Amino acid sequence: MAYILRRLLLIIPTLLGILIINFVIIQAAPGGPVEQMIAKIEGFDGATSRIAGGGAEVSVAGSNYRGAQGLDPALIKEIERMYGFDKSAPERLWIMIKNYATLDFGDSFFRDAKVIDLIVEKMPVSISLGLWSTLIMYLVSIPLGIAKATRHGSQFDVWTSSAIIIGYAIPAFLFAILLIVVFAGGSYFNWFPLRGLTSNNYDELSTLGKIFDYFWHLVLPVTALVIGNFATMTLLTKNSFLDEISKQYVTTAKAKGLSNHKVLYGHVFRNA
Repeated sequence: MAYILRRLLLIIPTLLGILIINFVIIQAAPGGPVEQMIAKIEGFDGATSRIAGGGAEVSVAGSNYRGAQGLDPALIKEIERMYGFDKSAPERLWIMIKNYATLDFGDSFFRDAKVIDLIVEKMPVSISLGLWSTLIMYLVSIPLGIAKATRHGSQFDVWTSSAIIIGYAIPAFLFAILLIVVFAGGSYFNWFPLRGLTSNNYDELSTLGKIFDYFWHLVLPVTALVIGNFATMTLLTKNSFLDEISKQYVTTAKAKGLSNHKVLYGHVFRNA
């Protein structure tokens, strides 16, 4: 219990450190949102190259932005205020941390909505994909890793290693496209839906139908997410078990007459 509490308490300074490092890196990077907005106002198609080349000459305090000649200083001040650059860096950092602590992520410049509302809107999909992909990965990888450790060097070990390494080598997005083309595009099979978490008639389905429809929509995206993660967890489990199996306490447990299943899951599993 004490270990869990220590790990939970470490989350706060860890997140704070990540926020500060992220803020410093973004502030030190050349260019910025004010430069980009000025470039858009002036109508330059080559804004990116100019921003990259002139970021070091930006002075937020005096609004001395490259390419800003001829623009109304009041307009530049308004752009600075819109993005928060009318304040000092320490003040911006404090405001950012305070807003994050109260779950105030501001407004989206692209969707014209609060960021927290956009997050809540997409949260069911993110939770569904993350939860089921993680659960399936552990449920498959750990038993597979144990089976590979107990059959180390066998044909089963060689073939499964080849399969999971091939899956690891294929980028997730490419595998997802392949799944869509084969199983959802209609060119070969049309077994799964192309998009969405539920069907349009979801509310009209029975309880059992809703459950089936939900998991039916998850099959392809979850498969694409987990296929590349099998290798790391499976090989980690295998190597951890191989290290433990060779230790003296395993030999002693077997000499006492314990079954192979009890030795593996009652002793080795806890230590691995």
